[in-house]
Amino acid sequence: MREGHRERFFGSKRYGVGVMILLLSVQLLTASPVQSLTDRRISGVIVTHKDEALNGVTVVARGGSGERRTMTNENGEFTFDVPDEEITLRIEGQYIKPQEQTIPVGTRSTDLRIQIDFLIPPIHQSIVITASAFEPQAETYNDEVYKKTLFSRDDQLLETFNGGINAGQHEGGATSLEIRRFGFNLDHGGVNGGLKVLVDDIQQNQGTQGHGQGYLGALKTLTPELVQEVDILNGPFSAEYGDFSGLGVVHIRLRESLSDRWTMRLQGGSFGNYRTFFGYSPSLEKADAFLAYESSRTDGPFENPLRYKRDNITGNYTRHLGGDEALGFKLNFGRNDFYSSGQIPLDLVASGQLPRFGYVDPNDGGRVRLATTGVYYRKTFKSGDSFKADGFLSRSLFDLYSNFTLFLNAPVHGDGIQQHDSRYQEGSNSQYLHPYQLWDNQSLLVAGANFHENQINVGLYPQERRMPLGVATRAFAHVSNTAGYAQQGTDFLRGKLHVEAGLRWDYFRFSVNDRVDPAQSGVEGAAKLQPKFGIAYRLPASVPVTVSFNYGRGINTQDARGIVQRPQSPRIAATDFYQLGSSYQLGRLSISSDLFLIDRSNEQVYVPDDGTFELKGPSRSYGFEGKTSLRLTPFVSLNGGAIQVTNSFYRATEARLYVDSAPHTVANAGFTLSGWRGLYGSLRYRHVGNYRLDGEDAAIRASGLDVLDLAITKSLRHWIDLNLEVDNLTDKVYYETQNFFESRVSPTGPIVERIHGTPGYPIGVTVGLTLHLSGKGR
Repeated sequence: MREGHRERFFGSKRYGVGVMILLLSVQLLTASPVQSLTDRRISGVIVTHKDEALNGVTVVARGGSGERRTMTNENGEFTFDVPDEEITLRIEGQYIKPQEQTIPVGTRSTDLRIQIDFLIPPIHQSIVITASAFEPQAETYNDEVYKKTLFSRDDQLLETFNGGINAGQHEGGATSLEIRRFGFNLDHGGVNGGLKVLVDDIQQNQGTQGHGQGYLGALKTLTPELVQEVDILNGPFSAEYGDFSGLGVVHIRLRESLSDRWTMRLQGGSFGNYRTFFGYSPSLEKADAFLAYESSRTDGPFENPLRYKRDNITGNYTRHLGGDEALGFKLNFGRNDFYSSGQIPLDLVASGQLPRFGYVDPNDGGRVRLATTGVYYRKTFKSGDSFKADGFLSRSLFDLYSNFTLFLNAPVHGDGIQQHDSRYQEGSNSQYLHPYQLWDNQSLLVAGANFHENQINVGLYPQERRMPLGVATRAFAHVSNTAGYAQQGTDFLRGKLHVEAGLRWDYFRFSVNDRVDPAQSGVEGAAKLQPKFGIAYRLPASVPVTVSFNYGRGINTQDARGIVQRPQSPRIAATDFYQLGSSYQLGRLSISSDLFLIDRSNEQVYVPDDGTFELKGPSRSYGFEGKTSLRLTPFVSLNGGAIQVTNSFYRATEARLYVDSAPHTVANAGFTLSGWRGLYGSLRYRHVGNYRLDGEDAAIRASGLDVLDLAITKSLRHWIDLNLEVDNLTDKVYYETQNFFESRVSPTGPIVERIHGTPGYPIGVTVGLTLHLSGKGR
């Protein structure tokens, strides 16, 4: 076999990384005899489904001793000489769907035949966390961040996404996060355009939810160690996604199997935090499978302990039916119980009348139960076409106890409320991909359909000490969504010019049976078309720059109760997103930047906290963003990004009224050491600028934050890792979600319009051990 380009592993030159030196001494105690650098050869050929050899495909070999890469020669062949250890091969290239293949020790490693799938990517900027660090995207991640980092809170998981997404605790440590992006406050994910979040094609946003439209509380059943990759769309540029996609999409994909038969992680640290993860993944001849359990407990830094309890069970079984056909089954069960301290008045904290981690109502908190089962089918045909279909059933129970205004409206019993949501969900998705030649130009046609059904028992109850005092609202809602879409992408001028266009159509049916006031019952429908268009031009090879323009219309629906009670109001709000961008990539450096303009239509918001309505007029936001990634050495990389909103305001108002309660500056940066002598470390920085909390008075502002987090993992042996996580390394005093409204802290106290906030966690240390038992290759 003719060999591809050969390279040798980099030597043992040391690179110190801040605090990571504390763990380097472990290497002296655990080092095994030095291996030869050429104990094993890996070779093979890359072909298409039509058995055509591919030249110029990038092949990356990653192991405990380091990482190296080569490209296939004119016969599609590649060759590596590597140490005798488990190696992960990654195949990637232009218009090639990335794939990974693990080659355990003692298995065949020569004359491999690897078949690839073509994929013309959408023009939108995307982040695939398994992207190669040698050819970085705007932000470069691989699944190492989820395997090597210790997580104890769901906000930590969202912080890894970056992408200009600002997520903060809303109720003092345990409820769903409040999302802010591009100068808009999305509440819990479903208003002002929305941020659509999916896990394996299952929408996590819950419409007509007891606490807020598009609520993302289901993410608490997501176990970080099971994340395979995350795609982030910076706007509504793909026809595949509909409701809640106006300001982007986060699509999380989970693993189908684990690297080892048994995986165990034990961790504990500050604030009574301890967490366990157990995973079992058997070696099956024609199937991939795992079953995993996660348990998490913490009291947080609060004077009223969180008593946070989370237990998740997740499983997968994928049967390979032969060739490129598979049938899979997934399950996920989760439960979550907690207390919280609410958003406390910050003027009382500043005056010393209330501790930073204090509380007013000790009964805030909630409980959640959720179960989801799904079936997945995929098949790739010899022509290169592929078909995917899936369906799911879900059952959830939700009760949240809150007291935002304290004693403002009810001096005797207080303003406590219970929000209840009990729902069934059913859904299905199908998609057909057809790669073909259009006038000798590579093209991809994607067509699909979605169906989503919700049956919801939702209500609002005044409460004191978690005991109901009456009924404010109660209804049975039935919401269904049927959609179809198609998107066509074609490359012209030998791949230099890419043109893409798509169209999506959604129909919604809203049915409400009001149990308090039957006159508020009814049935309404609504439909919306959403066009997509993009064009990108790649300059000659001597100038590694790509310029692009994207346009997409996204939608977000209103709560069904608001639509039925006010049928003349906007039922579906539209977001028109325009983006003009450029990207530069040369070797280990990647830089991208863009200008964006976002126009939003009228939107009515049903407020489930009190059953009232807010009518938001048409609004506009514009600004710019930039991202960069640099691989300094084979083991060290830097990445960062920032979004700056230059203006965000309501249109067609006599006096300028600004959009409030969302930051205009969001930035992140990361310094990562990976793959050097079994050591992984990352120093992560996030910044949020101060922002206005009132549309008319610019002096009423929320404070910003600058936070550093450190993560270190050292492989002591091939079967055991030592993990260290330090949150808020500099012990920064900051507040997460902040809001401006009236409250009264005691029955006889004054009514004060003030800023309320949720305190951010102080410095905290977590230590863990990760055990990899009975590796599949051993």
